[in-house]
Amino acid sequence: MSNLKDKLLNKSATLGVVGLGYVGLPLAVEKAKAGYKTIGFDVQVSKVEMVNIGKNYIGDVVNEDLEEIVKSGLLSATTDFAQVAQADCVCICVPTPLDEHQQPDISYVKASAESIVPYMHNDMLIILESTTYPGTTEELLKPILEKSGLKCGEDFYLAFSPERVDPGNLIYKTKNTPKVVGGITPKCTDVAAALYESILEAPIHRVSSPAVAEMEKILENTYRNVNIGLVNELAILSNKMGINFWEVVDAAKSKPYGFQAFYPGPGLGGHCIPLDPYYLSWKAREYGFHTSMIESSMMVNDRMPEYCAERASKILNRQRKAMNGSRILVLGVAYKQDIEDYRVSPAIRVIEELEKEGAEVVYFDPYVPEYRENEVVKTGEPELTAKLIKSADLVVVTTAHTMVDYSFVQQHAKAIFDTKNAMKDINNRENIELL
Repeated sequence: MSNLKDKLLNKSATLGVVGLGYVGLPLAVEKAKAGYKTIGFDVQVSKVEMVNIGKNYIGDVVNEDLEEIVKSGLLSATTDFAQVAQADCVCICVPTPLDEHQQPDISYVKASAESIVPYMHNDMLIILESTTYPGTTEELLKPILEKSGLKCGEDFYLAFSPERVDPGNLIYKTKNTPKVVGGITPKCTDVAAALYESILEAPIHRVSSPAVAEMEKILENTYRNVNIGLVNELAILSNKMGINFWEVVDAAKSKPYGFQAFYPGPGLGGHCIPLDPYYLSWKAREYGFHTSMIESSMMVNDRMPEYCAERASKILNRQRKAMNGSRILVLGVAYKQDIEDYRVSPAIRVIEELEKEGAEVVYFDPYVPEYRENEVVKTGEPELTAKLIKSADLVVVTTAHTMVDYSFVQQHAKAIFDTKNAMKDINNRENIELL
């Protein structure tokens, strides 16, 4: 047994988390709550300052938990990577977005690894949690970390364990979500699994390599991407055929086996599902392979904001109104209901498409009072009033927040385009059109 494994078992190890966002902060909190001294690293001074005064900025973190562990001294944050030298284990939880060419941008992962190298020491564990393409841990991370002069699998341990964060999920949080772990060597896997076993109240599933764990993460989200692409395409067809596709899905899910319900919408948003298939299709080209089915679903999903704008235009036409000059109220810019996260939100793309056609677009979102996209800040309406609803030629529902009174909206709106079936329980549907 390594000395590090002993330190994990007796909680004397110091743990580090690089990146204090939607993945990193909840993980750092769970580490500290488990009794470990934990150091959070981030390049954003504002995040570091908020953590150090116990001020929460992530929906899945309990405010009181953060305050308590900061006051107790178990959790602190810093921009100084020299403090990595104090850590026995470091988890990298930085963003892996797409660049302007829709290719993986792993610059944050690379920069994090390079920042760690000068402060590495013997018997240290490094785990990458950021979603990425198969091969990243072994092909990119391992050579960078071995520049420290330490040998992976002998002097230090390296593994990949994909984050599984579903913002707003009321049942599954960081602590009780099963974890997949794949190390460079069996010993790397063993030490990494020991870390998570000491923190989480969930099974740890060990796999034979980081590449298996990396591909597993891609599978999870590509599965959703492909199925959502299927229902989006069938929703478009069903509209042409005059069939309520939401009713079709509800009927299909009455089958107790062989079917899982997915629903159409204005596109895909969030930190993983819209991005992961791009990592895979990019990596597949290295092997001369085209992921044709996956790429087809990506094309369908990517086009949904544009399709929604086209449908909105047709609804306005039936009122003898042009899109150009019409006032449109968009309800919801978060990428999913009841959260404040608007990363890669399709609602923002819908707004952009509507504005391209000359519409005057305003929005209301109880969770997102303003958002920044392409260096432009857009501020939402402070209140959903009858006057605001009546002032719009069309209301477009793009996020099904449960805080919104849709009956109130229906009573005052001239016309509604509901892309999320948020108004399914409203009986008077004369002014409602479904995606």
